[in-house]
Amino acid sequence: MSRIAILGAGAWGTALALSLARRKGHHLSLWAHDPAHAAQLAATRENPRYLPGFTLPQEILVTAHLHDAIRDADIILCTTPSQSLRSIMQQIAPALTPTQVLLSAAKGVEEHTSLRMSQVIAQLCANPIAVLGGPSFAQEVAAAKPTAITIATAGEALGKQLQDDFSSGSLRVYRNDDIIGTELGGALKNVIALAAGVVTGLELGHNAAAALITRGMVEMTRLTIACGGHGETTAGLSGIGDLVLTCTGGLSRNRSVGIELGRGRKLTDIIAGLNGKVAEGVTTTAAALNLAQHHGVEMPITEQMDAVLHHNKSPQAAIHELMTRPGREE
Repeated sequence: MSRIAILGAGAWGTALALSLARRKGHHLSLWAHDPAHAAQLAATRENPRYLPGFTLPQEILVTAHLHDAIRDADIILCTTPSQSLRSIMQQIAPALTPTQVLLSAAKGVEEHTSLRMSQVIAQLCANPIAVLGGPSFAQEVAAAKPTAITIATAGEALGKQLQDDFSSGSLRVYRNDDIIGTELGGALKNVIALAAGVVTGLELGHNAAAALITRGMVEMTRLTIACGGHGETTAGLSGIGDLVLTCTGGLSRNRSVGIELGRGRKLTDIIAGLNGKVAEGVTTTAAALNLAQHHGVEMPITEQMDAVLHHNKSPQAAIHELMTRPGREE
């Protein structure tokens, strides 16, 4: 059993803390950046702001003190929004010991640098790095509904250790050695989920949704390979698995944002309605497009989604442009 610090007390961090607590023997700490939120969690043992209806076991230490959370931890699990990760790494880097493992569960690409989360971590820390991905709604993980995820590491021994630490009767953990593909799958599927939501909001039907998801998978695979990842990774849990879940599941924030865009609502109003929750695809879209342009990869769905989100293009015009592109081989 391990000492595990979970950084981020949103829905995802709370759900993973609950899942880890089912593996009796772990020493767990859950860090919330807002002291008032941490105090509420510690007092009520519930997270009504992000994941209501689930009780946090007493053995999970809740704290607003970042260094207290990571002290003596074997594994530091980062579940914060992707755009917050750099700031947190900058704060904890001086306090890390060389053997502490940094496990990223954030599914995004940094907005202004187009860096993957493991690249952000590596810029600031020399510690072992791993990445968690796969189709995993927080509410279902918290409720102990059967879920399968994958953890990517550069070394087999570390992968087996993390696989053992995170596996439980309700969470099946696979492992792979493709950090690039695992990260890009988790980030890019949010962009395609936004587009899938637009299709739903415009009531364009199941044919259009299936085509959008399929061609979105092609875009994900192209960019993954161009960045040095493995094409087969996108055919696994962190690729098509997460893509299908996020594009079709009613609990998907990114899909929900896309639906509202398709119905004609303004992005600013939609984001305000999330009440502090994050739809990672909104910031990832532009970063992914920059990454694609850097590698000379064609990503028409991502390009149109960026135009809708950030350049006031109407969803109808974006769909029309996708449908009237010159014909080509599949």
